[in-house]
Amino acid sequence: MKPKKSYKVIFEPQEEGGYTATVPALPGCVSEGETYDQALVNIQEAIESLQADGLPIPEETHLILEVEVAHESPASAHKP
Repeated sequence: MKPKKSYKVIFEPQEEGGYTATVPALPGCVSEGETYDQALVNIQEAIESLQADGLPIPEETHLILEVEVAHESPASAHKP
């Protein structure tokens, strides 16, 4: 059995519907799907196709964190 690698994937909902999936560690590795599940399957296939093409696949090195910041509504920002 082949060793498995894990990659971070960013899923962005699109205004027209569906999702775009990108892999920051693999520039140009982008896919789409009408649903989150379909986008997930498609991006997994995209990563696997890079491996099948014999292209060098780098190790994942990105650290992606969610950062919380205070947010004021525009109306409350100008009140004395």
